[in-house]
Amino acid sequence: LEHMRKKGLAGATVLRGVAGFGASSVVHTEKVLRLSLDLPLIIEVVETEEAIQAILPDLDEMIGGGLITLERARVILYRPAAVEDGRSR
Repeated sequence: LEHMRKKGLAGATVLRGVAGFGASSVVHTEKVLRLSLDLPLIIEVVETEEAIQAILPDLDEMIGGGLITLERARVILYRPAAVEDGRSR
């Protein structure tokens, strides 16, 4: 996430799954008494196709195992949050 911010991407969100399984078919779940480091993560980025293509080599180097998908999105509404002085952040 920090790498994407430093690269100037428009926005990104990290979502952590509560359970999931992959190629091994082993189910990984969140337990109250156990900190699971192998839960699924989704990093969702909204950006132009050119910016996504430019960062893909970086992501390839950073991800040891996992899946990267590229989906086209249709943005219906974007309204940045306002801060107290009236400017958007």
